[in-house]
Amino acid sequence: MKVIRVGTRGSQLALTQTGQVIAALAAIHPDVRFEQIVIRTTGDRRQNVPFADVGTKGMFVKEIEEALLADEIDFAVHSLKDMPGELPEGLTLSAVPRRQDPRDALLSAGADLEGLTRGARVGTSSLRRHIQLRSVRSDLRVEELRGNLDTRIRKLSEGQYDAIVLACAGLERMGWADQITQRIPEDVSIPAPGQGALALETRAGDSDTAAVLAPLHDPDTASAVEAERAFQAALNAGCSVPAGAHARVDGSELRFLAFLADADGSNLVRVSDAGPRSDAAVIGRRVAERLRVERG
Repeated sequence: MKVIRVGTRGSQLALTQTGQVIAALAAIHPDVRFEQIVIRTTGDRRQNVPFADVGTKGMFVKEIEEALLADEIDFAVHSLKDMPGELPEGLTLSAVPRRQDPRDALLSAGADLEGLTRGARVGTSSLRRHIQLRSVRSDLRVEELRGNLDTRIRKLSEGQYDAIVLACAGLERMGWADQITQRIPEDVSIPAPGQGALALETRAGDSDTAAVLAPLHDPDTASAVEAERAFQAALNAGCSVPAGAHARVDGSELRFLAFLADADGSNLVRVSDAGPRSDAAVIGRRVAERLRVERG
Protein backbone atom coordinates (compact mmCIF):
# COMPACT_ATOMS: atom_id res chain seq x y z
CA MET A 1 0.00 0.00 0.00
CA LYS A 2 1.28 3.44 -0.94
CA VAL A 3 2.04 5.72 2.04
CA ILE A 4 1.67 9.50 1.86
CA ARG A 5 3.04 11.58 4.74
CA VAL A 6 0.92 14.56 5.78
CA GLY A 7 2.41 17.46 7.73
CA THR A 8 0.38 19.53 10.18
CA ARG A 9 0.63 21.74 13.22
CA GLY A 10 -0.25 20.11 16.52
CA SER A 11 -3.06 22.40 17.68
CA GLN A 12 -6.48 20.88 18.25
CA LEU A 13 -7.90 22.76 15.25
CA ALA A 14 -4.99 21.84 12.97
CA LEU A 15 -5.24 18.15 13.89
CA THR A 16 -9.01 18.19 13.39
CA GLN A 17 -8.94 19.81 9.96
CA THR A 18 -6.04 17.64 8.84
CA GLY A 19 -7.97 14.58 9.98
CA GLN A 20 -10.94 15.74 7.93
CA VAL A 21 -8.75 16.14 4.84
CA ILE A 22 -7.23 12.69 5.36
CA ALA A 23 -10.67 11.11 5.82
CA ALA A 24 -11.92 12.68 2.58
CA LEU A 25 -8.85 11.51 0.67
CA ALA A 26 -8.94 8.00 2.17
CA ALA A 27 -12.53 7.62 0.98
CA ILE A 28 -11.39 8.46 -2.56
CA HIS A 29 -8.12 6.50 -2.45
CA PRO A 30 -8.63 3.29 -0.43
CA ASP A 31 -5.30 1.98 -1.76
CA VAL A 32 -3.34 4.78 -0.05
CA ARG A 33 -2.38 5.02 3.62
CA PHE A 34 -2.06 8.57 4.94
CA GLU A 35 0.40 9.07 7.80
CA GLN A 36 -0.06 12.23 9.88
CA ILE A 37 3.15 13.93 11.04
CA VAL A 38 2.95 16.74 13.61
CA ILE A 39 5.44 19.58 13.25
CA ARG A 40 5.88 22.30 15.89
CA THR A 41 6.11 25.77 14.38
CA THR A 42 7.49 29.10 15.57
CA GLY A 43 3.92 30.33 16.06
CA ASP A 44 3.11 27.38 18.31
CA ARG A 45 6.09 28.25 20.50
CA ARG A 46 5.03 31.91 20.79
CA GLN A 47 1.40 31.60 21.89
CA ASN A 48 1.63 34.37 24.49
CA VAL A 49 3.35 37.02 22.35
CA PRO A 50 1.24 40.20 21.95
CA PHE A 51 -0.23 40.51 18.46
CA ALA A 52 1.68 43.72 17.79
CA ASP A 53 4.90 41.70 18.20
CA VAL A 54 3.82 38.47 16.51
CA GLY A 55 6.19 38.88 13.55
CA THR A 56 6.15 37.43 10.09
CA LYS A 57 3.11 35.98 8.35
CA GLY A 58 4.76 32.58 7.91
CA MET A 59 5.32 31.82 11.58
CA PHE A 60 2.76 28.98 11.52
CA VAL A 61 4.04 27.37 8.32
CA LYS A 62 7.83 27.88 8.07
CA GLU A 63 8.94 24.64 9.74
CA ILE A 64 6.30 22.62 7.88
CA GLU A 65 7.49 24.00 4.54
CA GLU A 66 11.08 23.18 5.51
CA ALA A 67 9.98 19.58 6.14
CA LEU A 68 8.34 19.51 2.71
CA LEU A 69 11.49 20.76 0.99
CA ALA A 70 13.56 18.20 2.93
CA ASP A 71 11.24 15.37 1.72
CA GLU A 72 10.22 14.55 5.27
CA ILE A 73 6.53 14.88 4.35
CA ASP A 74 4.66 14.66 1.03
CA PHE A 75 2.09 17.41 1.53
CA ALA A 76 1.01 19.84 4.20
CA VAL A 77 -2.39 21.01 5.39
CA HIS A 78 -2.42 24.69 6.31
CA SER A 79 -5.01 27.25 7.27
CA LEU A 80 -4.54 29.39 4.20
CA LYS A 81 -4.73 32.66 6.16
CA ASP A 82 -1.50 31.64 7.94
CA MET A 83 0.45 31.57 4.67
CA PRO A 84 2.49 34.42 3.17
CA GLY A 85 1.34 35.78 -0.19
CA GLU A 86 4.28 34.16 -1.95
CA LEU A 87 5.47 30.56 -1.50
CA PRO A 88 9.09 29.45 -1.11
CA GLU A 89 10.78 28.32 -4.31
CA GLY A 90 10.13 24.63 -4.91
CA LEU A 91 6.68 24.53 -3.31
CA THR A 92 3.18 24.91 -4.76
CA LEU A 93 -0.47 24.84 -3.73
CA SER A 94 -1.71 21.64 -5.37
CA ALA A 95 -5.28 21.90 -4.05
CA VAL A 96 -7.51 24.41 -2.29
CA PRO A 97 -10.62 22.66 -0.89
CA ARG A 98 -13.99 24.40 -0.78
CA ARG A 99 -13.91 27.28 1.68
CA GLN A 100 -16.07 27.37 4.79
CA ASP A 101 -17.61 30.56 6.17
CA PRO A 102 -14.86 33.22 5.93
CA ARG A 103 -16.48 35.64 8.36
CA ASP A 104 -15.41 36.57 11.86
CA ALA A 105 -17.56 35.23 14.71
CA LEU A 106 -18.60 37.10 17.84
CA LEU A 107 -19.10 34.93 20.92
CA SER A 108 -20.82 36.46 23.94
CA ALA A 109 -23.51 35.79 26.52
CA GLY A 110 -26.10 36.77 23.92
CA ALA A 111 -25.43 40.30 22.69
CA ASP A 112 -24.37 40.99 19.12
CA LEU A 113 -21.74 43.61 18.27
CA GLU A 114 -24.24 46.45 18.32
CA GLY A 115 -25.82 45.23 21.55
CA LEU A 116 -22.66 44.93 23.67
CA THR A 117 -22.70 47.28 26.64
CA ARG A 118 -20.60 50.42 26.50
CA GLY A 119 -17.02 49.65 27.55
CA ALA A 120 -17.45 45.90 27.11
CA ARG A 121 -14.22 43.89 27.13
CA VAL A 122 -13.74 42.12 23.79
CA GLY A 123 -10.89 39.65 23.31
CA THR A 124 -9.11 39.05 20.01
CA SER A 125 -5.73 37.79 18.86
CA SER A 126 -5.83 39.89 15.67
CA LEU A 127 -4.79 43.49 15.07
CA ARG A 128 -7.00 43.41 11.96
CA ARG A 129 -10.06 42.59 14.08
CA HIS A 130 -9.04 44.99 16.84
CA ILE A 131 -8.94 47.98 14.48
CA GLN A 132 -12.16 47.16 12.64
CA LEU A 133 -14.08 46.59 15.88
CA ARG A 134 -12.87 49.91 17.24
CA SER A 135 -13.82 51.64 13.98
CA VAL A 136 -17.50 50.74 14.51
CA ARG A 137 -17.56 50.70 18.35
CA SER A 138 -14.89 53.08 19.63
CA ASP A 139 -16.18 52.61 23.19
CA LEU A 140 -15.22 48.93 23.36
CA ARG A 141 -12.20 47.79 25.37
CA VAL A 142 -10.52 45.48 22.85
CA GLU A 143 -7.95 43.38 24.68
CA GLU A 144 -5.37 40.71 23.87
CA LEU A 145 -6.66 37.13 23.68
CA ARG A 146 -4.21 34.34 22.95
CA GLY A 147 -4.18 30.55 23.09
CA ASN A 148 -5.88 27.79 21.13
CA LEU A 149 -9.61 27.87 20.37
CA ASP A 150 -10.66 25.93 23.47
CA THR A 151 -8.49 28.14 25.69
CA ARG A 152 -10.03 31.32 24.27
CA ILE A 153 -13.58 30.03 24.71
CA ARG A 154 -12.79 28.98 28.28
CA LYS A 155 -11.55 32.50 29.07
CA LEU A 156 -14.89 33.87 27.85
CA SER A 157 -16.86 31.40 29.97
CA GLU A 158 -14.75 32.33 33.04
CA GLY A 159 -15.79 35.97 32.62
CA GLN A 160 -12.39 37.32 31.62
CA TYR A 161 -14.09 38.93 28.60
CA ASP A 162 -17.62 40.06 27.76
CA ALA A 163 -17.15 38.80 24.20
CA ILE A 164 -14.46 37.30 21.99
CA VAL A 165 -13.94 37.24 18.24
CA LEU A 166 -12.79 34.09 16.43
CA ALA A 167 -13.07 32.71 12.89
CA CYS A 168 -16.37 31.07 11.95
CA ALA A 169 -14.59 28.39 9.93
CA GLY A 170 -12.49 27.12 12.81
CA LEU A 171 -15.52 26.83 15.05
CA GLU A 172 -17.41 24.98 12.30
CA ARG A 173 -14.58 22.52 11.76
CA MET A 174 -14.44 21.82 15.49
CA GLY A 175 -18.21 21.27 15.62
CA TRP A 176 -18.64 24.32 17.84
CA ALA A 177 -20.73 26.53 15.54
CA ASP A 178 -23.50 26.59 18.16
CA GLN A 179 -21.23 28.84 20.26
CA ILE A 180 -21.43 31.65 17.66
CA THR A 181 -23.58 34.58 18.79
CA GLN A 182 -23.13 36.60 15.58
CA ARG A 183 -21.49 36.03 12.23
CA ILE A 184 -20.10 39.53 11.70
CA PRO A 185 -20.89 40.86 8.20
CA GLU A 186 -17.89 41.07 5.87
CA ASP A 187 -18.38 44.80 5.34
CA VAL A 188 -18.08 45.36 9.12
CA SER A 189 -15.09 43.09 9.74
CA ILE A 190 -13.32 42.23 6.49
CA PRO A 191 -11.65 38.81 6.91
CA ALA A 192 -7.95 38.05 6.60
CA PRO A 193 -6.79 36.96 3.13
CA GLY A 194 -7.52 33.25 2.80
CA GLN A 195 -9.66 33.06 5.95
CA GLY A 196 -11.92 30.01 5.98
CA ALA A 197 -9.89 28.15 3.35
CA LEU A 198 -7.38 25.33 3.62
CA ALA A 199 -4.26 24.93 1.50
CA LEU A 200 -2.78 21.59 0.48
CA GLU A 201 0.86 22.33 -0.29
CA THR A 202 3.28 19.99 -2.09
CA ARG A 203 6.69 20.11 -3.67
CA ALA A 204 6.60 21.59 -7.15
CA GLY A 205 6.83 18.79 -9.69
CA ASP A 206 5.38 16.11 -7.42
CA SER A 207 2.66 15.20 -9.89
CA ASP A 208 1.82 11.92 -8.14
CA THR A 209 0.83 13.59 -4.85
CA ALA A 210 -0.89 16.43 -6.71
CA ALA A 211 -3.04 13.88 -8.55
CA VAL A 212 -4.08 12.31 -5.24
CA LEU A 213 -5.14 15.73 -3.90
CA ALA A 214 -6.86 16.95 -7.08
CA PRO A 215 -10.38 15.67 -6.23
CA LEU A 216 -10.53 18.05 -3.23
CA HIS A 217 -9.73 21.16 -5.29
CA ASP A 218 -12.51 23.76 -5.56
CA PRO A 219 -12.05 26.19 -8.51
CA ASP A 220 -14.29 28.92 -7.06
CA THR A 221 -12.39 28.99 -3.78
CA ALA A 222 -9.07 28.86 -5.64
CA SER A 223 -9.99 31.92 -7.74
CA ALA A 224 -11.12 33.87 -4.68
CA VAL A 225 -8.01 33.15 -2.65
CA GLU A 226 -5.80 33.81 -5.67
CA ALA A 227 -7.10 37.40 -5.63
CA GLU A 228 -6.70 37.71 -1.86
CA ARG A 229 -3.16 36.33 -1.90
CA ALA A 230 -2.16 38.63 -4.77
CA PHE A 231 -3.45 41.55 -2.69
CA GLN A 232 -1.53 40.28 0.33
CA ALA A 233 1.69 39.84 -1.64
CA ALA A 234 1.38 43.30 -3.24
CA LEU A 235 1.08 44.90 0.20
CA ASN A 236 3.57 42.53 1.82
CA ALA A 237 0.91 42.24 4.53
CA GLY A 238 2.01 40.14 7.49
CA CYS A 239 0.30 39.48 10.81
CA SER A 240 1.31 42.88 12.20
CA VAL A 241 -0.22 44.80 9.28
CA PRO A 242 -3.92 45.63 9.79
CA ALA A 243 -5.30 44.63 6.41
CA GLY A 244 -8.18 42.47 5.26
CA ALA A 245 -9.39 41.13 1.93
CA HIS A 246 -12.30 39.01 0.82
CA ALA A 247 -13.14 37.86 -2.70
CA ARG A 248 -16.34 36.17 -3.77
CA VAL A 249 -16.90 34.36 -7.09
CA ASP A 250 -20.29 34.85 -8.72
CA GLY A 251 -20.37 32.91 -11.98
CA SER A 252 -17.73 34.46 -14.23
CA GLU A 253 -17.31 37.54 -12.02
CA LEU A 254 -15.17 38.07 -8.96
CA ARG A 255 -16.11 40.70 -6.36
CA PHE A 256 -13.44 42.01 -4.02
CA LEU A 257 -13.54 43.96 -0.75
CA ALA A 258 -10.47 45.09 1.21
CA PHE A 259 -9.19 47.52 3.80
CA LEU A 260 -5.87 48.82 5.07
CA ALA A 261 -5.03 50.93 8.11
CA ASP A 262 -2.05 52.16 10.09
CA ALA A 263 -0.99 50.06 13.07
CA ASP A 264 -2.67 52.49 15.47
CA GLY A 265 -5.98 52.20 13.60
CA SER A 266 -5.75 55.58 11.89
CA ASN A 267 -5.98 56.22 8.15
CA LEU A 268 -8.36 53.28 7.65
CA VAL A 269 -9.57 52.98 4.04
CA ARG A 270 -11.96 50.40 2.56
CA VAL A 271 -12.29 49.78 -1.19
CA SER A 272 -14.29 47.40 -3.38
CA ASP A 273 -13.72 46.20 -6.93
CA ALA A 274 -14.94 43.58 -9.39
CA GLY A 275 -13.95 41.97 -12.65
CA PRO A 276 -13.64 38.67 -14.52
CA ARG A 277 -12.61 35.78 -12.30
CA SER A 278 -9.91 35.02 -14.85
CA ASP A 279 -8.27 38.27 -13.71
CA ALA A 280 -8.26 37.28 -10.03
CA ALA A 281 -4.62 38.13 -9.36
CA VAL A 282 -4.88 41.35 -11.38
CA ILE A 283 -7.87 42.47 -9.29
CA GLY A 284 -6.05 41.73 -6.05
CA ARG A 285 -3.01 43.75 -7.09
CA ARG A 286 -5.20 46.56 -8.43
CA VAL A 287 -7.02 46.88 -5.10
CA ALA A 288 -3.72 47.00 -3.24
CA GLU A 289 -2.58 49.86 -5.47
CA ARG A 290 -5.90 51.69 -5.04
CA LEU A 291 -5.49 51.50 -1.27
CA ARG A 292 -2.01 52.98 -1.50
CA VAL A 293 -3.27 55.85 -3.65
CA GLU A 294 -6.37 56.58 -1.58
CA ARG A 295 -4.40 56.54 1.67
CA GLY A 296 -1.84 58.92 0.17
